[in-house]
Amino acid sequence: MSAAVPLTAPTRQVRRARAAVAALFLTNGAVFFNIVPRYPQIKADLGVSNAVLGAALAGTPIGALLAGLLAGAAIRRFGSARVGAFGIVVTTVATLVVPIAPNWIALGGALFVVGALDAVVDVAQNAHGLRVQRLYGRSILNSLHGLWSVGAVIGGLMGSAAAGLHIPLALHLVISATVFSIVALVAHRFLLPGPEDAERAAEAQDLAAADGHAAAPPAHGGRRSFTGSAVRMLAALGTLAACGALVEDAGASWGAIYLSADLHAEAATAGLAVVALQTAMTAGRLTGDRVVDRFGRRAVVRAGAALAALGMGAALAVPSIATTLAGFALAGLGVATLVPAAMHAADELPGLPAGTGLTIVSWLLRGGFLLSPPLVGFVADLVGLRVGLLSVVLAGVVTVVLARVLVDRTPA
Repeated sequence: MSAAVPLTAPTRQVRRARAAVAALFLTNGAVFFNIVPRYPQIKADLGVSNAVLGAALAGTPIGALLAGLLAGAAIRRFGSARVGAFGIVVTTVATLVVPIAPNWIALGGALFVVGALDAVVDVAQNAHGLRVQRLYGRSILNSLHGLWSVGAVIGGLMGSAAAGLHIPLALHLVISATVFSIVALVAHRFLLPGPEDAERAAEAQDLAAADGHAAAPPAHGGRRSFTGSAVRMLAALGTLAACGALVEDAGASWGAIYLSADLHAEAATAGLAVVALQTAMTAGRLTGDRVVDRFGRRAVVRAGAALAALGMGAALAVPSIATTLAGFALAGLGVATLVPAAMHAADELPGLPAGTGLTIVSWLLRGGFLLSPPLVGFVADLVGLRVGLLSVVLAGVVTVVLARVLVDRTPA
């Protein structure tokens, strides 16, 4: 595709819209992760086993999967700005059911609703971020995802502090809901107005004017049906997103277990696996836009996937605590731009209703998070977790192969 060159500097309105959508990403990350550090208290209050708590916690990804495909319709009906901002407010209200849930079934139901709302909000905020990105004419989506990670850290620290200070869970979540609802409502005032395709039309007109040609209709304004090519592209992009989910989940679900059980690390050290991966991923996303603008999404994703595969492969080939932590860090850094790139490409697919491609790829991404733990666990039970973690290497190789489908439009 030809380069998308911004003809003018971003206006004050566009800069405000970027700050507003950045606030949505940060807030979205913070809301759910306020609850995570309180899981031990929730488990104790309900008097349930680990298995029963795990069944309740499964409500979040199940809700996300079942409701995720509704995001496109919600965006077309209400707009990404409203769905993103007001969806966060409704999500915070849903979290208030968690501390009053009388049993694990009610807890699972509350988390089901939270997961369902989060899936819709996630698509909406990405759709709006891509609207702002078109007006910038350069990549900004990686930094937005980086701010989501920062929000998750903030939420986790808030939850940990509340637990340490013995603040009642209900009061803690009321404070969280109030703060982040206010942020979302203020942000909504500065988000972009108008239809979802407004920036596509403006971009087409600006490029046509620069070339001296008549503007063609925007890609999403044409035939709105799923062609065989679109289905294949969505499958490839969904696979790429799922590869990113697999790598991220490897650190979260299995890093500490591998370090403690296989490498005999102490508990504090074992917990650094997910910290190493998430820290490197956050750094990669916060700096990824400049790298993408210079080298292109396709090249950056391919190089990053190769780095992840080689880094984790070397760590598994020469197992030690130091090499494993380095391997997880390289894996996180390597896939930092993968999910934003897949979402961007899905949103640029021609012939689909606004938000449809993004919705489907986001849904497949969440499917990757749901399926990854049992798949790796099954392999680990058969032949060991060290072999199971080769899934990270495999994900890197698959990404290198499939990266050719990514949209590689960068400023000249």
